[in-house]
Amino acid sequence: MRTRSVNKGIDWIVVLLYIALVAIGWSTIYSTTMVSESASIFDINQNYGRQLLFIALCFPLVFFMLLLDAKIFERLSFVFYAIGILLLLGLFVFGHTVKGQTNWYNFGGFSFQPSEFVKTVTALLLAKYLSFSQVDLKNTKQQLIAFAIIGLPVFLILLQPDMGSAMIFFSLIFVLNREGLPSWYIISAFVAVGIFILALIINPIYIVIGFALIAFLHFINNRKISRNPFLYIGLVLIISIFSYSINYIYNNVLEAHQKDRIDVLLGKNVNLKKEGYNLHQSMIAIGSGGLTGKGYLEGTQTKGGFVPEQHTDYIFTTIGEEWGFLGSVTVIVLFTLLFLRILYLAEHQKTDFSRIYGYCVATYLFTHFAVNIAMLIKLFPTIGVPLPFFSYGGSSLWAFTIMLFIFVKLDANKINEW
Repeated sequence: MRTRSVNKGIDWIVVLLYIALVAIGWSTIYSTTMVSESASIFDINQNYGRQLLFIALCFPLVFFMLLLDAKIFERLSFVFYAIGILLLLGLFVFGHTVKGQTNWYNFGGFSFQPSEFVKTVTALLLAKYLSFSQVDLKNTKQQLIAFAIIGLPVFLILLQPDMGSAMIFFSLIFVLNREGLPSWYIISAFVAVGIFILALIINPIYIVIGFALIAFLHFINNRKISRNPFLYIGLVLIISIFSYSINYIYNNVLEAHQKDRIDVLLGKNVNLKKEGYNLHQSMIAIGSGGLTGKGYLEGTQTKGGFVPEQHTDYIFTTIGEEWGFLGSVTVIVLFTLLFLRILYLAEHQKTDFSRIYGYCVATYLFTHFAVNIAMLIKLFPTIGVPLPFFSYGGSSLWAFTIMLFIFVKLDANKINEW
């Protein structure tokens, strides 16, 4: 009877897509890190052996997720969130520093990155808060509470410092927008990013003149809202100050490696043997695959070890080299089907909590996927964001698995939510 209750109502499309992505991910890690074809795939001294162990441990983890009462995730969301915050705080005392970032626990050879799991607990608490009937995200106070739920872990993660993990949390603004947050927040964010990039390419005076002209044209043609000239003047003034502050931020606030990544993205003063090496080699690997690829285990860039960190952040380059354009498109289609399926299921939930959590899961996974791929083709700075279910590592695999199967459990329980 217990087994039937665990299996009842599960969306097998999501499960099968998950299995397919994990399987392809492991085979790619094997290809990337294999040292000898005669070596055992179960050799835990090798990355592919350890990843296989991590995958095997996902089965009891998934079973446990499905065994729990679905209502626990909503009722204890604040408790889970508090535990997550405590784990982040504990890093400043017990954390292990790797490459200047104190974002890992390391006990007896076992490494654990809490920020990966905090994404899930943040989504749970945010879904719990937004599901209250009286919450209106057009209300400033309630906006601040939602921002605080997201902002607290972001602040602690930035102190580690881990910009890549922190940035993923910002994607939850799209969930807030779906739940009623005014769109001008998102528009303002994109404008700020655009100004930041432009200010590093052209003289800020041209940015100010451009926005001043746009503001003037909007003012004289505006018929829908109050034509308060001070509002337009204030907006242009803010943009002017921000535009002229970019160079100071770039030169005096950003770390050297952060500036290098931006330079690589913009093609400014890039040394292909130093800061531009990783991206240059990844683009060579992807481009060399052509239409159908060189064949599994036949990637010359992969076998030659030319692409650093290829089993983690740059793992998609192996797909591009060995399976070519068609293989890359196949993987992208599988991810897209998973995103669309989660969104479809979210829209058909019976409770606001399950629906909003589903949006969070889809947003997290899509952001990881989009940023990781964009990094490899020079559309986004390299910030160390893993590809879900593909990149090597137990923390990311288990965290994504828990995140996904909590939603699978919530969806399976919807027949009991009337």
